[in-house]
Amino acid sequence: MHVGVDSFVAAVTDPRTERLIGPEERMGHLLEEIELADRVGLHSFGIGEHHRSEYYDSAPPVILGAAAARTSRIRLGSAVTVLSAADPVRVFQQFATLDLISRGRIDLVVGRGSFTEAFLLFGLSLADYDELFAEKLDLLLRIRESEHVTWSGKHRPPLTGQGVHPRPLQDPLPIWVGVGGTPESFARAGLLGLPLMVAIIGGEPRQFAPLVDLYRRAGAHAGHPPEALKVGLHVFGFVAESTQAAADTIYPGWHEMFAKISRERGFATPTRAQFDATSGPDGAFFMGDPVTVAAKLRRVSEQLGGVDRVALQMTNPRLAHEDLMRGIELLGTEVAPRVAGD
Repeated sequence: MHVGVDSFVAAVTDPRTERLIGPEERMGHLLEEIELADRVGLHSFGIGEHHRSEYYDSAPPVILGAAAARTSRIRLGSAVTVLSAADPVRVFQQFATLDLISRGRIDLVVGRGSFTEAFLLFGLSLADYDELFAEKLDLLLRIRESEHVTWSGKHRPPLTGQGVHPRPLQDPLPIWVGVGGTPESFARAGLLGLPLMVAIIGGEPRQFAPLVDLYRRAGAHAGHPPEALKVGLHVFGFVAESTQAAADTIYPGWHEMFAKISRERGFATPTRAQFDATSGPDGAFFMGDPVTVAAKLRRVSEQLGGVDRVALQMTNPRLAHEDLMRGIELLGTEVAPRVAGD
């Protein structure tokens, strides 16, 4: 099992001084975090895509280009690219270029996103939510297959044999499908034979076992070999010297982040009891000391029939840079070696 980090590049208020870290400084901190993840041997670092004031990740390829120039081993990717709101031609060009800059260290994870701001921002209708993704994924895969593409669809002008350049170093460029909890999304990824990235943000990870099984069965039915049907997890988490320290460090920012989302969506304000339950042995958050987190990773992998990759999303609006750096260091030096053979 490979272990990595995902980031939404949250705006941060330093919990010790109450100083808001400006976007320029936050970007500098982010690149330091990615460099450290590379040094301590983590497998991957992903950058999300949001179009909200509390996140600075609206242009992931730009961030990944800077990261590629400052790293040498770690795989870099999206977490996720909101393909529904993008032009597949430009997405392929951007990530193919990144693949050349990084010398073959890029993964493209595409999905529909858990927020909807991109649809209004780019003049798209939420009524086309499913259709947009299916059509654009089809075009993206056609571009990956062939330099010259003839294609037509409803939401983009047709291609009549034009070339899409440059081509990536990796052939084919790895394209993962990011999914939430919709059975149709799991089945589609399996039928296409694409690796699966499951976002687990609540509930219990073991509840996803039937959906992961559906993905594998759909892939086998379509004739794809088992080795092509990789499963990755995107989860909230944090590693500290002790489980109590991890929880106490993360909780204030977690509460701030989810209280805002709850207000927007009409949910009840989250509580510390909910946080502690979600951080427990069967919960969705991978929180604790290195031994605890490693044990949970192994247990969840067994529950889901084997997991190839896990990325801990440690974005938090009240997490000090030095605490995040220590969490990344522990993840790379203490957690990843414990699950490397699984």
